[in-house]
Amino acid sequence: MTPTDPVTLDGFELRVLHVPLVSPFTTSFGTETVREVIVVRALTSDGDGWGEIVTGADPLYSSEYTQGAWDVAQRFLIPALLDRRILTPSDVAEVLEPFKGHRMVKAGLELAVLDAALRRDGTPLGAHLGAARDRVPSGVSVGIQRDPAALVDAVREYLDEGYVRIKIKIKPGRDVDDTAAVRDAFGAIPLQVDANSAYTLADADTLAELDRFDLLLIEQPLQEDDLVDHATLAKRLSTPVCLDESIVSAKAAADALALGSCRIINIKAGRVGGYLEAVRIHDLARDAGVPVWCGGMLETGIGRAANAALAALPGFTLPGDVSASARFYMRDIVTEPAVLEDGHVRVPTGPGLGVEIDPVALEDFTVERAVVRR
Repeated sequence: MTPTDPVTLDGFELRVLHVPLVSPFTTSFGTETVREVIVVRALTSDGDGWGEIVTGADPLYSSEYTQGAWDVAQRFLIPALLDRRILTPSDVAEVLEPFKGHRMVKAGLELAVLDAALRRDGTPLGAHLGAARDRVPSGVSVGIQRDPAALVDAVREYLDEGYVRIKIKIKPGRDVDDTAAVRDAFGAIPLQVDANSAYTLADADTLAELDRFDLLLIEQPLQEDDLVDHATLAKRLSTPVCLDESIVSAKAAADALALGSCRIINIKAGRVGGYLEAVRIHDLARDAGVPVWCGGMLETGIGRAANAALAALPGFTLPGDVSASARFYMRDIVTEPAVLEDGHVRVPTGPGLGVEIDPVALEDFTVERAVVRR
């Protein structure tokens, strides 16, 4: 990564947004019809920068959730950054390190500072992180549907749109039959499944049945702290185990690889505390010969642009969840939402995130706003 000069922080603006989804999105832990997300605006002497805190309304995917993020950002994390005031993007993690957890909040604040610094310098985020491509292959995540037939219909639509990889959500009772239906309907398409921690080691026999479908991977079958059980399960399966929720830092990634808990890593910048930590995990995995891919958290155009830049790094050898904005939203908060072009999404080339905020959409979706200054 190229170094950046410090920025001088004057404050932060936070907004809670409620953005309607195109259709309900169902996983093993619930259904969303509206995406609740926090947008961050870093106010600096050289101009503003934008970030996104990817918590959900409820602590189901992780222990983090919107109102907790809203509180800790204003009460602890933002004041700590404003006390330091003059800092580089790489200083953000150091300043916030004493505060335990809250990685999604830290990631959103770091991204806003990073965007401000790069916009000032005229440097695209992709170039700063080390992107090797100008576009990235786009996979799509398909939620649990009414029944296998409805799942097949949904997958067909995404394949017709041009997505190059399909990921289906699974949970106990909605796993083998759903996977079989998709494989039978579409043959040898690139296909993977995501359990979102819905199983235990007692379900190993059921998970082993998925081996016959020649999947790219099975994502996060067990609980996030079950690294040893994941290593045991990985020995039972021919399908590669990929970890998502378990990988919260470069240290966690190193531990998982040392234990044999996975053969593939899903990198989500919000989950690991920021895009700079995400690059460190990428570098670690690349040096170990382990494939990585970029997961998604139903990001708005802010996080989607940043994910595209991250997914363009050379170690991201598997298609990720950097889908077109229209996959989730009829209306985004950026003026040029991500679109699918021949199965790929372009990496923005403008300064910083390379996208501009649509102020009318931002205002329309805002349900709460706060400004914290020095």
